[in-house]
Amino acid sequence: MDDLFEPAVGEWQRVSPRLATIRRILMLVAAAVAVVIGLLLVALLPDARWIGAVVAALALVAAAWGWSWAGRNQRSWGYAENDDDLLVTTGVMFKRLVAIPYGRMQFVDVQAGPLARAYGVATVTLHTASTETAADIPGLPAAEATRLRNRLTELGEAHGAGV
Repeated sequence: MDDLFEPAVGEWQRVSPRLATIRRILMLVAAAVAVVIGLLLVALLPDARWIGAVVAALALVAAAWGWSWAGRNQRSWGYAENDDDLLVTTGVMFKRLVAIPYGRMQFVDVQAGPLARAYGVATVTLHTASTETAADIPGLPAAEATRLRNRLTELGEAHGAGV
């Protein structure tokens, strides 16, 4: 069954482990805010301290789960460049494989927020006329994101696309 998710040519290129680090930082910040809110509820609402305790406990459980999820999610991302299309795969429990023909690409978008720029990664988004075949590749090292953007633009033009 895993052959269904293998590229026809070559091997999967994986995204940077820094993607997991960035997602962990964002989850820890959100969990810290929730814990602080829970502790404030404990301190300010003596009759309903249990609400604050539940909020804080749930935030800690979510942070622990998110820590594990971030690594597994990062390892599930991959892409492969074929002669006529780009394959993008993701998913641990529910795997997904998208094949985007170079001739169908309308434009390639590269994005990087402040945290992603600090860690030297970016997200490459491939847009087509159909939202079902659009795909993101998060966590690419900045140099690889630039190379991939330029290559996809060249291939899109060569295949008669609107890129």
